[in-house]
Amino acid sequence: MKRPSVIIIFLTVFFDLIGFGIVMPLLPLYSEKFGASGFELGLIIASFSIMQLFFSPIWGRISDRIGRRPVLLLSISGGVLAYIIFSIASMISGKTGMWLLLASRSFAGMCGGNINVAQAYIADISPPKDRSARMGLIGMAFSLGFILGPALGAFSAKWGLSAPGWVAAGICSTNLILAFFILPESRRGGSSKAPQPPTLVQWIQTLKHSNIRLLIILFFLATFSFTCFETTLALLAQRMFDFDRQHVGYLFTFTGVISAIIQGGLIRRLVYYFGEPKLIFLSFITLGIGLACLPHMGKLPLFLLALGIMAVGSSTNRPPLFGMVSLYSPADEQASVLGVAQSAGSLARIVGPVFASTLFIQFRPALPYWICGGIALFSAFLARRYLIDPKARRS
Repeated sequence: MKRPSVIIIFLTVFFDLIGFGIVMPLLPLYSEKFGASGFELGLIIASFSIMQLFFSPIWGRISDRIGRRPVLLLSISGGVLAYIIFSIASMISGKTGMWLLLASRSFAGMCGGNINVAQAYIADISPPKDRSARMGLIGMAFSLGFILGPALGAFSAKWGLSAPGWVAAGICSTNLILAFFILPESRRGGSSKAPQPPTLVQWIQTLKHSNIRLLIILFFLATFSFTCFETTLALLAQRMFDFDRQHVGYLFTFTGVISAIIQGGLIRRLVYYFGEPKLIFLSFITLGIGLACLPHMGKLPLFLLALGIMAVGSSTNRPPLFGMVSLYSPADEQASVLGVAQSAGSLARIVGPVFASTLFIQFRPALPYWICGGIALFSAFLARRYLIDPKARRS
């Protein structure tokens, strides 16, 4: 039963991320249709992460009490309803449609807190020697879902504004049916508990370590910079090339494929060749150059080149950062330290969209790209100064 269960959990996360990938690239275009301000657009995009951060521990505690299967089925059902609301909102004009869109993304974030439960399910059914490899399947599901999702969103957008939402709802419904009939319960007496978010004490204790503190700050800045691209790319492509929803989806798929190629195989060789500190430094350099150049690439081939450079920088950043976090973490604090790092990324995904969309819409489209590009280059300086330089690292 264990191997089929792992496959079903993989498909559960995969289908969830396909649904997320279908609608996420299109949100700025939908929000612009409703006349949303920059702040309102940022709030709509950030609402998913806000609710996910808040509800993840709630789903985890409930699954510890009543089991993983009912919580997963309930959250998947909620995801279906969230995408149906999204489709209905896309057919309504004005502020009513905008607030309904916000409600759909908030509700999807509530249900999206089931990732912790999926990780706990893997821990329940996996022996210690297989646990890390099987946890890696969740990361693979993320990457594959975010590649296929934008492509499906781009393809379905040709049938109207509501079509991507209905496609996402249909995929999640398939996920629900599959899980209902095939997924067994994993929770037994003495099973692993669902991962919980770090407490304030864990934050303070973790940030006392200077090396870990620097790495977590770098991860926050990297995630914050990446949300600039994620939030405003659709609006930028529409203004520069008059791209519709379909072509915006292709741009996101293009970056997803580059990320999958690097994280799926090249990253091991890059780490071996450069080492983690130098690779982190180079990743911030390429991320910063790609972001700063994007709004000035008036020809599509040059735009794709800058987009590719940005994608290379973002996809080579996270693995060595988390590798070094794990390296510097005490053996008995690995889980809590990694939890603090993940929460720092979640906070960046909350404040980043509001920051980027407000600057893009209310001030100047290139401004968030300049600022976030500058943040990435400043992060490269920090990495060069404190990760590569052995004297600074010792001090």
